[in-house]
Amino acid sequence: MPSLFDSEEKKNRFAALPLAARMRPNTLEEFVGQRHFLAEGKLLRRLVAADRIGSVIFYGPPGTGKTTLAYLLARESRSIFKQLSAVSDGVKALREVLTAARERLSADRTRTLLFIDEIHRFNKAQQDVLLPEVEQGIVTLVGATTENPFFTINNALLSRSRIFQFEPLGEDDIKTLLRRAAANRERGLGQYRVHLHEDALQWLAAVSDGDARRALATLEIGVLSSVDENNPGAVVEFTKELAAESMQRRIVGGDRDGDIHYDTISALIKSIRGSDPDAAVYWLARLLEGGEEVRFLARRLVIFASEDVGNADPHALPLAVACAQACELVGLPECQLNLSQTVTYLACAPKSNASTTAIFGARDDIRGGRILPVPKMLRDAHYPGSEQFGHTGYKYAHDYEGGIVAADYLGVDREYYTPTDRGFERQIARRLEKIRAVLRQAKQPGETPPEAAPPEGENTAAPEEPAKEQQPARQTHPPDPEEKKQKAPRPRRAREKDQDK
Repeated sequence: MPSLFDSEEKKNRFAALPLAARMRPNTLEEFVGQRHFLAEGKLLRRLVAADRIGSVIFYGPPGTGKTTLAYLLARESRSIFKQLSAVSDGVKALREVLTAARERLSADRTRTLLFIDEIHRFNKAQQDVLLPEVEQGIVTLVGATTENPFFTINNALLSRSRIFQFEPLGEDDIKTLLRRAAANRERGLGQYRVHLHEDALQWLAAVSDGDARRALATLEIGVLSSVDENNPGAVVEFTKELAAESMQRRIVGGDRDGDIHYDTISALIKSIRGSDPDAAVYWLARLLEGGEEVRFLARRLVIFASEDVGNADPHALPLAVACAQACELVGLPECQLNLSQTVTYLACAPKSNASTTAIFGARDDIRGGRILPVPKMLRDAHYPGSEQFGHTGYKYAHDYEGGIVAADYLGVDREYYTPTDRGFERQIARRLEKIRAVLRQAKQPGETPPEAAPPEGENTAAPEEPAKEQQPARQTHPPDPEEKKQKAPRPRRAREKDQDK
């Protein structure tokens, strides 16, 4: 039974709400932002006009209007608005709401819009509870999430819902909300005669990062902390200095398991790969301000040095490894200097992914084709009797001109590593061309390719008899370790010792 004091109690509770909650719009026309799906003629606006909203997932950063729009959709569709939080409510509360919604629909056709905040925090079993009622239209589900729904919402629920992605509000939208709140006497701060300085508006709109809740909270703190109790009618000057003092330290989102984390590290890597040191340093700073783990950043730079720079600049990998060691040694805040040096070096270094594509290509062949046997000349030959298996014919490369001998080390004609013409890899490409010319002699017996020649800077005299086998040069090195192993007596097995006893 309603109390005589219900109206006064409701008024007191409303007055205690923060400014952002009090200033929520009452109609779609008052709603600010998200024009890409809510403007006239856009999808969600058409669904509202046709009264065919259906179940939807609102995905986007905080303070962009997800809760507010859910409330407005309930009003526009003349539905009962019920709100749950996946943080504090469980299956019991969920079943109670669904049962009540079914009874209302059966009794007088009253529809229920169920808004679940932070729906990504429901596990799979909890999300599955919603399926029958969503499927049968018992409730219109509006789920709000700051996490990518394709990773956090199960497929069965996604297939029954439309996804609308919310974008951070623009600076003009934030200014509109601030002016509206400062002027509104019933729900805002109009009773305090607030004078908003234009530079304060511009600054606050910029540093709020599209979060209306953050901007309105800063405005409320600045105004309420500046009201003169002895002269309540005095004008409150909301200056840029007051705005900065009211916001204190700027909050940078950095959830290590969320989309912001993965999007920002992706931006860092792609900026380095794109050879833009300025963008790369910015995204590095963004990650550090968001509390990113230094070890994670160092590991990614070590990976990048081989994956995207490779042999185009062989100094990149040692520098990245040194950076990782320096981060372990000195830690934050000083290791930001090591990270910045490495990021800018990698961004400016010549790029090559030739070694990356080489290993990927080789592994693809292994996974998708026939496994190649090890050529007999390359097999282990250190034990007595290996000759019986044909493990002979290995040629010690150091005994030959240029340290290269015509031999077939793979058994098939494959080339995985294709050097680029960038950086140091240009020199590698020239040398490799001559090396492969020598190696091809073993794959094509009796035929010498025209480009066959030792590497540049070494003996370039062509052999008088190309068809002859390449002869070893005078041995100037210690005996082959493999030969030592082969001549050494093989230890008896334990079984042989037992037999001798």
